[in-house]
Order: sequence, then structure tokens, then C-alpha cells
Amino acid sequence: MESSLYGASSIDISQLQQTMQAIEYACTSIQMHVSPSESEATILSLRQSPHAYQKCRFILENSQVGNARFQAVAALRDVAVREWGLLQSVDKKGLISFCLGFLFQHSGSAEGYLLAKISAVAAQLLKRGCKAGCYEIEYLAWPTRPEARAKLLFISTISISRLDFTLAEKEAFLSEVKQVVLGVHGFVAQFIGMNFLESMVSEFSPSTSSSMGLPREFHEQCRDGFELEYLKQFYCWAQDAALSVTNRIVECDSDIAEVTVCSSALKLMFQILNWDFQFNRSSQSVKNRTDVFASSTRDDVEVFRKVERIEPGSTWRDTLLSSGHITWLLGLYRTLRHKFSSNGYWLDSPLAESARKLIVHFCSLTGTIFPADNGQMQEQHLLQMLSGIIQWIDPPHEISAAIEDGKTESEMLDGCRALLSIATLTTPLVFDKLLKSFSPFGTLSLLSSLTCEVLKARMACYTDEETWSWVARDILLDTWTALLVETDVTRDTAFPPEGITAAATVFELIVEAELKGFNASSFCLSLCNHKIFDIAAARSAFDEEDDCDYLRASISDISLSALEYFIRCIAGRGTSDPTCTLEELYSLLLITGHVLADAGEGETPLVPEALLTHFVGIVEAEQHPVIVLSSSIIRFAEKCLDPDLRASFFSPRLMEAVTWFLARWSDTYVMSREIGRGSNSNLINDHERQHVQLLSRKILFTFCGEHDQGKLILDSIVCISLATLISYPGENDLQALTCYQLLPALVRRSYVCVHLVTLDSWKNLANTFANERTLFSLTAPYQRSLAEILVRSAIGMKCSEASNQYVRDLMRQITAYLVDLSSKNGLKTIGQQPDAVLWVSSLFERLRGAARATEPRTQNALYEMGVSVMSSVLALLEVYKHEPAVVYVLLKFVVDWVNGQIVYLEAKDTAVVVNFCLQLLQLYSSHNIGKISVNFSISLLNGTNTEKYKDLRALLQLLTSLCSKDLVDFSSDSNDTEKTDIAQVIYLGLHIVTPLISMELLKYPKLCHDYFALLSHMLEVYPEKVAQLNAEMFAHLVATLDFGIHNQDSEVVNNCLGALNALASYHYKERGGGREGLGSHASGFNDLNGQSREDVLSRFLKSLLQLLLFEDYSSDLVSSAADALLPLILCAQGLYQRLGHELIERQATPELKSRLANALQVLTSSNQLSSSLDRVNYQRFRKNLLSFLFEVRGFLRTI
Repeated sequence: MESSLYGASSIDISQLQQTMQAIEYACTSIQMHVSPSESEATILSLRQSPHAYQKCRFILENSQVGNARFQAVAALRDVAVREWGLLQSVDKKGLISFCLGFLFQHSGSAEGYLLAKISAVAAQLLKRGCKAGCYEIEYLAWPTRPEARAKLLFISTISISRLDFTLAEKEAFLSEVKQVVLGVHGFVAQFIGMNFLESMVSEFSPSTSSSMGLPREFHEQCRDGFELEYLKQFYCWAQDAALSVTNRIVECDSDIAEVTVCSSALKLMFQILNWDFQFNRSSQSVKNRTDVFASSTRDDVEVFRKVERIEPGSTWRDTLLSSGHITWLLGLYRTLRHKFSSNGYWLDSPLAESARKLIVHFCSLTGTIFPADNGQMQEQHLLQMLSGIIQWIDPPHEISAAIEDGKTESEMLDGCRALLSIATLTTPLVFDKLLKSFSPFGTLSLLSSLTCEVLKARMACYTDEETWSWVARDILLDTWTALLVETDVTRDTAFPPEGITAAATVFELIVEAELKGFNASSFCLSLCNHKIFDIAAARSAFDEEDDCDYLRASISDISLSALEYFIRCIAGRGTSDPTCTLEELYSLLLITGHVLADAGEGETPLVPEALLTHFVGIVEAEQHPVIVLSSSIIRFAEKCLDPDLRASFFSPRLMEAVTWFLARWSDTYVMSREIGRGSNSNLINDHERQHVQLLSRKILFTFCGEHDQGKLILDSIVCISLATLISYPGENDLQALTCYQLLPALVRRSYVCVHLVTLDSWKNLANTFANERTLFSLTAPYQRSLAEILVRSAIGMKCSEASNQYVRDLMRQITAYLVDLSSKNGLKTIGQQPDAVLWVSSLFERLRGAARATEPRTQNALYEMGVSVMSSVLALLEVYKHEPAVVYVLLKFVVDWVNGQIVYLEAKDTAVVVNFCLQLLQLYSSHNIGKISVNFSISLLNGTNTEKYKDLRALLQLLTSLCSKDLVDFSSDSNDTEKTDIAQVIYLGLHIVTPLISMELLKYPKLCHDYFALLSHMLEVYPEKVAQLNAEMFAHLVATLDFGIHNQDSEVVNNCLGALNALASYHYKERGGGREGLGSHASGFNDLNGQSREDVLSRFLKSLLQLLLFEDYSSDLVSSAADALLPLILCAQGLYQRLGHELIERQATPELKSRLANALQVLTSSNQLSSSLDRVNYQRFRKNLLSFLFEVRGFLRTI
């Protein structure tokens, strides 16, 4: 039966010729950069034109312009995917058959990129054809466990893979593809067939699949069915294809076609093994599966570069392990390598690279493909792989010398990758034992020698460019990390003695290599034997912070402290240049900080586990390496408090390192309370050993504890901090480290603050901040941070009253400055002076910092602080209305203060704050109304005046802070107390602010997010207040909602859909109860231009249907859109019926009319849908809408 797509309704040949010529001209014009817009429009029109299939086929079969044929294939794909639901079975099969037929008929003549495109399109259409068999089960209880899914797929997989073919047609199709892949139709067709299978594998893998506008479940079900029925079958075909040409390749000395076929087969096998296997995997692997559809991948810190573990499952055991397949592959590569040993280019040939990639992949096999035999079969497999790749990397010195002489490094690098793969799957003992099976030395010794040779090559040619030695070094250090870092408590990480020696050799050479990189003097090189430089060098050798974990095991030999380095500097003062030593100190501090402490970003910093477990036998503080090293650096840092030494040696650069180290170190060790921590302590059966371990931990945690040296060290750190702020003016980086890292680390824990506030140094810092002008030289953000730190420390006071008094004393002078300034005569003149502007900005930044530190214990004092400057804030806003920087910091202070206070305030105080906020909003509006117009917004978009945008965002944040009062209220007011109507206040605030917000300003993402988040919250929580809005305010609200649902940001659209759902649901429920609902707003309104508009619900029903049926949007929004659409339909059922009728009448054929009518009927009647707005009914309508869109959206969008 002939496909109707190319049947009797074919258009005239002249029209086809004209279309082809137009597309050819457009493609040529784009290449020549002639009228690109018109050319693109011509090409895109092919997708929307009548008889698109016939035109695309004609161009493919007759055009001599490769790009035109490429565009025809792309258009054919888009039209077919879009209209797939409209096509008959014969049409679908005809499209697939045409693509495959063209692919093989023109395999020798067409361009490679065109054949690749056609191959990809054929795979996409085959996958799209899976819809008929799998989409019906979408709403069944689809199991999450692969084993359970396998049972369901066993029933459905034949229909999933059937692709609307009969069983005989399917078998014939597969047989033909197999014959092509096995070379029955020649080498060229065999190569094309292999590429087609690659396209199939790529398309059926969700991570590399093309977009079809279908739910993620569709792609997952296709993946599972493909894995169960075809994946291994395709692998076997590729394996047989490679085997069939092996003898010919080995026997022939020239480059023959069989080489290309074999390379393509190996490449296909590599791609198949890259598959994300779902079935027969270990439970841990299933648990750690990556969601390929997630918008973002978790940023979990890895201890080494991720190496993929390949777990195809037990069903692949015969194919990969028992069949001798790996032996054949290793033998083929070894034979060809020896045969072409004189040809230096063969190692970089496609065949060699494909073979090595597959071999390296085999080194990552794990999981249930190996039997439960205590790892014996897997160990034998790894031994076989190691014996196959050993010649790539051994002997290391000869391999390195050959590469330096011009040999390619690709084989050696693949050998390093293979070692890394093996290391991730084994314990250090097993890893070392593998090579001893056929060599006098172990794998660790080989790894050590190889690493040393690479480092020597790196030293011989030190450059910042990424050379082969750079890449090899990174891979090999990752291998050491994989062996030494404990990532699994059940994994034995014990090291053989010779392995420890080998590791030490490597680390010492790392030191030498990195010191050479520093261009150090002979004095520096004489220090190479010290382990402290092992750490320094290795730390600088890594990109990832956690890669230095394994070096912590070497810290036991650190005996030369930072103080000794400093003493050498002093001894050589005036007679030698200390620059080299100071640079070493700079690096030492950074590296040691990484080793002694973790970053702790986003979590509580803990002492690294390696340091806790390695020194369990040391019970004397004077002998504990961590304590010795930490004490030495602290003593060294204290020397900067001597003005003479500070001027001579402590440059700003060195002080940055000191400050950074102290911040990182103090966050972990100062008054730590984690003595009992330790994952292995409960596993120790030897009570005496356990006692020693706990004693060792106690020594480590208490040497800087609350009852030992903790207060002295804390005092030194505070003194150093004050010195960095006062003695290094203008050093922004140094002061940023102090204000953003070091001092915040000291006030992070309340029990540290208890001691901190008793220190004279801390009192001196607070007094300097509060009563002196020295620290006003700091930039405003640093002053804000400093104020926040000092106020946070108040939590260490004995009682709430003491904390409040501390804050009052701290902020009294600052508020007095501000009140005094705002009450001066001639303020408008005085305030415009540059120093006054800077002064006011600094004062407000300090107030803002204090407000951000609001805690229950200090809330009263900070409330008093804010109330005392209310009048000053309004006065200064009037004075500085033309100074955007001052206005912005003033508004941000109010935002932060209200945000910290509002949930604690009693009714009376709440009224005071609310009235102040309304006065502020009205005053700001009076100064800015009419100044932010659409024309003015053009300058905003050009980046010339973004201050107004920032101001408006701050005002929205202020209103959002006020909203929290109704959600969280810690005040002690009784329920009978008359309270401020927060909702009314917010709507009044919006009424003041929204006239300042134009549609152009809403193009700013942050402002847009804040505005619609607030609007959505208000409409969802207080929809009844909408009916009370005046016509102008309501018209603006409707206009912004209409703007929002067509926004490109999914979060904004989602907020707007939630707001529409709230409005429509409220109106429907109110009218159902005999009340007015939205009242007059539901019967029509005048827009911002005074034009009469239909009622808001009818307007948004039309707008939402237009969006869902004809516009582009994220599929993640369908559920939210369904929740908004259901109440809109219920509120305007007559309009919905009329819109549906109009849409049906616009369809071109009776078939489309009938199909659309049925779909519209099913949308509002299937799944027992009712007229209620309960949770179950919402869920039913979501399913109905998803099915409706899947059914009609494709052909409705066709013009």
C-alpha cells in the first residue's frame, strides 16, 4: 500500500522545482552572508508549507546543493514529529522506509554530514513510533525499581518495539539491518549501517535524545525497552562485524576499507557500553543514579575525578566475559601495535584510538556481571586487562623518553586512565597484587615510577600550557587519591609497606617539581626533604580542594615550623633578600590551611577524618604534628603585631595568606566540641586502643579549647584582625578576608562568643568601631559586615538584658551621628558635600549590618535603634532624593530592619513600623512618580541608570517582609488584640509602588521575580482583597499578570499561573456560595489606556488556551497551567464552549474537526472529572490536559 504522503495528491513538478530552487538559493545566500534574515525565513517556511513531505523528498532526491538537502532532512523531521499523531500507519512506515532507503542507496555518493543527519532522523522517527505501544501505560503505576519495571516491560516491550510493523515486517527489517552491519551489502553500506546503529543508541538514551515535546516518562520507557530487547543484540552485531574483518586487517599492510569498518564497530561497542544500564545492577548503583532530566546536577564534592563504573548486569556476562571477546580485543591491538611499530602515526589512527577506548572501558566493568565468588572473577578480569595495557606504560622511563623524542602520548595517557579505572574498583592491596602475578614488582611500584617519570618530564619543560605531562600528572594523582582516600567505610584502604615507600617517593618528587615551578633559589631546594613542602607542592598541583586529602597522612613528619622560617628571615634582615622565603611562607600558609581544615562551606567545619585516624597513638600535645604545626603558625602570625616586623616582612600579600589561614583554621579548631566524633571508634574491640584513640582526639580538640589556650589564641586572632583593618589602608582584598571570613568565623558559635566578648581585644575592636572614626576609612560593605559581626557577638552575653545593653552601647553613637546630622540647619546644603554623602552612606551601612544580625536576645535594642532614626531616615530621603547610592542603602537598611523585626513586634509596635513604611513608600513615590516611564526605561536597559530598578526591588522586598507578619508571629499579643491588617497594608503599598513599575522594567529578571513572587503570594493568600482594589490598580494588576504568563522565565510564569488559579478559584467558590466573588472586576474593566475590556476571567481563559495550544513553553508548566485552567473553565463555561467551537471550525478537514471535537470533549469529561475544585479533581484534570495537548497540539500548530 502506497503512503498517502506521496500519493495521488502530489503537486505539480514545477512547484517542486520552484521550492527546491528557493531553498538552494537561501542556503547559498546564508553561506555568502547575503540577506540572512530573508534566507532563514525561506528555509523555515518549508516546515510550514503545504505538501511539506513531497517537497522535502523532491529536494533530497534531486538537489545538487548539499546544504539544501540537509535543510530538507531537518524540515522533514520537524514536520513528521509535529504531525505524527495525524499520520496513518502506512505513512509512518513510509517515512521511516524512505529515510533508511535513501541512507543506504546514497551511501557512496552523498556528503558525510548529510548521511549522519538522515541516520539521526531515521532513529528519531523509529523512536517516535514507540508512542503507539508505550504511551497507553503512562498512567499506570510505573514501578521505580528496574527489576519491577522489567516484568512490566516483558509484556509491553514487543508493542513498544513494534513501531506499527507486523511481526514479520519487524523481523525482516531487523534481518536486513543485521545483514548490512555484517557486510553482506559491501563495506560502504556496512559503515553506514554501523553509524545508523550509533544513532539509534544515542537517540534511545535519554541523556542524548532529541527533543520531541513528549513527557520524560516516554523517553525512560523507550530506554528501558531498548535496553531489554536491542542493546545487547546490537553489541553482538558490532562484535561480529569487527571479527569478520580482523584477519584481513592483520594480513594487509595498506589502509583498506576493512579498517574503517572495524573502527566504526569498536566505536559502536564503546558507545553501547557507555549506556546508563538500568537492569540487573547493584542496589548501590541504582540508588546513585543520575536524573538526566534534572535542570541542574548536584554539586556534591568528589574526592577525585569521576570515573564511570560500567554495570551492564549478569545478562551480559556471556557476551563480554565468557566469550573470549576481551582476549580477542587485546590480542588484536597487541598484534597491530607490533605490526605497525615502525609507523609512529598508527597509535593515533581511528582504529587504534577506538580499540584503546574500548579496552579502558573494560577496566571499569563491575557489578553483577561478575558472579558472587568473593571477587575472584573480577580480579582475574582486571589482571587480564592490566597485562594487556602494561606495555603502554612500562618501562616508564623509556615511554617518557620516547614521547619527548616525538612519539605520540595518546597510548600512554590511555594507560594511565586504565590504571585509574582499576584503582577505583579495588583496594590498595589487591591493586598492588595484580602486577605481582607476572612481574617482580607490584602495581604500586609501577604507579610510583610512572608518576615520577611524568613529574620529571614536567620539570624538564615547565610551562603554564597543558602539556602531556600535565595531563598525565593529573590522571595519576587522581589514581593515588582513589587508592588512598577512604570513600567507603567497608572498603579496606590498608597499604602494603612497599606502597607507602612508593607514595613517599612520589610526594618528594612533587615537592621538587613544584618548587621548580616557583623558580626558587638553592635555599628553597635544600628544604625539599621536609614533608611540609610535600603538602605545599601537591596542593598547588591540584584543581580540586579535596584532592589533597591523601597528603594528610604524611603530616606526621612535619617538624620545621613556620616560626623557624620567619627566624631565618629576621637573621638575614639587611644582608639578604627575604622575598624567596616570604613567597614560600605565602604558599605554605595556603597549602597548610587546606590540609589542616576543610572549607566547611554550607556545613559545620570538622577536623578532617584523616588527621583524626592517623595519629591515634600520639597522646602528648608537644608531639602531635597538627598541634605543633598549628602552634608554630600562630606564633608566626603573632609577629605581625610588632610594628617593625610588620613593616619589614608582613606585606599585604603575606597578610592575606595569614588572614585566610586563620579564618579557615579557627573555624575548625578554636574551642572545638567534637571530641566524640569518629566513624570508626565504635568498631574498635580493643578497649585499650579505643582509650588511646579517644585520648589522642581529646588532646587535638582541647589544645585550643575553652579551658586551655583557646582564649589566648582567640585574643591573638582578634588583635591580628584589628591590625589588618587599621595598618593596611586601601588593601581591599586583605580587609575583605578579615570582614567576610576571619571575624565571621569567630562569632559563628555561641559558646565561642561567650569568651570572645570578655576579651580586652574584642572590647577594643568594638570601641574603635563605635566611638572612633578610624574604621570609617573602610569601604561601606566592610563596615556593614563589621557591624553585623559585632552585634552577633552579643549572643555571648550572660543574659538578654546584657546583650541588649551591649548593642545599645555599640550603636548609640552611630544613631546619634545620624540624628544630629538630620536635624542640622541648612541640611540640604551641608548634606550635598562629598564627605557628608560618604559619611551618611557609611552610617546607614553600619545600621544595616546591625539590623541583619537581629536575634531574639537583641531584638529590643535593635528595634529601639530603628525607631530612633525613623524621622532621620525620612528627612535624609528628602535631602538625598537625587543621590541614588544614598537612597538605595537607606532603603536596604529599612528592608533589613523590618525583615528582622516584624515577626517579634507587638500590635502597637507593628502599627508604628507599618505607618513608617507607608510614609517611606509615599515619600519615595512622590519623588519618583512619572520619572520612570517607558522611554526612560530604554536608558535603564542600556545600563545607564539602574539605580531606580534597584530601589524598586528593595521596596518590593520591604513589602514582602511585611507579609511575613501574617505567616510567622512570635509576639505575645492575645487573639483579642486589635491588629494591623497586613494584607490591606501590602495592597496599599503595591498601589503606591506599582505605578513606578513599567513593563520595560519587568524585563529585569530579579525585579520581575520579586514582583511576581509577591503578587502571587498576595493573590493566593488574600484573593478577597482584589475585589476591593480600585479600577486603576486592578487594571495594572491584570496587565502585569498578562505580561507574566508570557514571560520566558518558567518561575515567573509559574507564579502567574498560581495567581490566576487563586483568583479564578476564589471567584468560583464565592459565586457558588451566593456571594459576589470578584464583583465588578469579573464583569469587565478599563485598561491602563482607558479602553473597555472584557472580564478578567474570560480574558485569561483565552490567553491561557492560546499559550497552551499555540505557543512555546516548558513542559514543566503543564501541571500549573492545568490548575489555573480548570477554575477558569468552570467560571466561564459558555465562553469555553464558544472558543472550542470556533477552534473546531477553523480546521481544514473533517478528520481534524472530528479529532479536535473529541479531544475537547474528553478534556472536560474523562477520568470522572467533576465541577469541584478539590485535590483529586485537580489531579484528574492535569492528566486530561496532558493527554489533550499530546493529542492536538501538533496539528493545531501547523499553519
